[in-house]
Amino acid sequence: MSDIYRAIADATRRQILDELVAQDDLTLFDICTRLTTRYSNTATRQAISQHLAVLEEAGLVHSRRVGRTKVHTVDTEPLRAITQRWPTDRTGE
Repeated sequence: MSDIYRAIADATRRQILDELVAQDDLTLFDICTRLTTRYSNTATRQAISQHLAVLEEAGLVHSRRVGRTKVHTVDTEPLRAITQRWPTDRTGE
């Protein structure tokens, strides 16, 4: 679970996740464009690619090839472990 915390600790990675939640199946170009226009994030393509690698290692993002293009999708299932460890709705209070 520590990989999940490391993955979501960075603001750019959270922005990437926000964009993939808003629309799945984004290419690296799509993600870079969205981060630049919506967040004024000027990270390089290489930096964004490295951020995506961290998110993939944590299981929060999956990628697949569609022809010559690599497409990224979000998987929020690993975040469920956090909510199970610290439930957000506390009954009995």
